[in-house]
Amino acid sequence: MVGEGVLHECLNHPDIESVLVINRRSCNVHHSKLKEIIHQDFSDFSSIENELSGYNAAFLCMGVSSFGMREDKYTHLTYDFTMALARPLSTLNSDMTACYISGAGTDSSQKGRIMWARVKGKTENDLLKLPFKQAYMFRPGFIRPTKGLKNAYLFYKIINPLFPVFRVLFPKYVTTLKEIGLAMIHTVNKGYDKQILEVRDIVKLANIVD
Repeated sequence: MVGEGVLHECLNHPDIESVLVINRRSCNVHHSKLKEIIHQDFSDFSSIENELSGYNAAFLCMGVSSFGMREDKYTHLTYDFTMALARPLSTLNSDMTACYISGAGTDSSQKGRIMWARVKGKTENDLLKLPFKQAYMFRPGFIRPTKGLKNAYLFYKIINPLFPVFRVLFPKYVTTLKEIGLAMIHTVNKGYDKQILEVRDIVKLANIVD
């Protein structure tokens, strides 16, 4: 869901010249800015490394729900896949800004009781060690989907009418998919003074104007 929403904002933003999407199956989006690579093994990107240079931003939106999943499996899909792509990107592109979709409640200490929060924390910590020009960890909470996109989770669709109420009652935990995409774009061309972005940071950065 997040990947589709971020892609939508990138393709419609005047500052974005071109976008490379790496998927295991086609996103079925056609746009003059877009190039797509279908790649099945997300644990090893060496076969397409020659396609990964020449970019100044990496928006890392891969991931799955931890519900009902063992820690080793969740770690493989969340940590291993993300790092397998981030490592070559960071060495091939010296001017690259990386943004990673994490989550509200992520455990930077990696010692807490909540499994997904520890794994996300480890992923954040190790991404921040890579030689990116800049790296930002995004921690959204409740996300309002972008109207018209296909991959919104059913849960979000059901409670979407309550979004304005949640936004007023829980401003620290509620953002929109559009704001996430715009905030990611703005990290590249405007920067930000924090590397860990909570919901208030995401909203603030999304609404920065020239």
